[in-house]
Amino acid sequence: MSRHAQKLRDHDINPCVAETDATTKCLDENNYKKDMCTAYFLKYKNCRKFWHAIMMQRRRNGVKPEMPSADERKKILESVG
Repeated sequence: MSRHAQKLRDHDINPCVAETDATTKCLDENNYKKDMCTAYFLKYKNCRKFWHAIMMQRRRNGVKPEMPSADERKKILESVG
């Protein structure tokens, strides 16, 4: 696996690994008919949008690292509900 691919699979770097996997699985099961997986695409898009906003807020506040770790993200999601 390439270095870039390893980063994409790292839960500390990519907060949307589960959504990516679910989307890929849906596409595989539905012979890559994208219209059958619209809900999965939306979940992925919402995940990316949410964590991007968190990352930008942390960047503005000078918090390092900009992307929270997997444990921190779990606590953030629990506080949001």
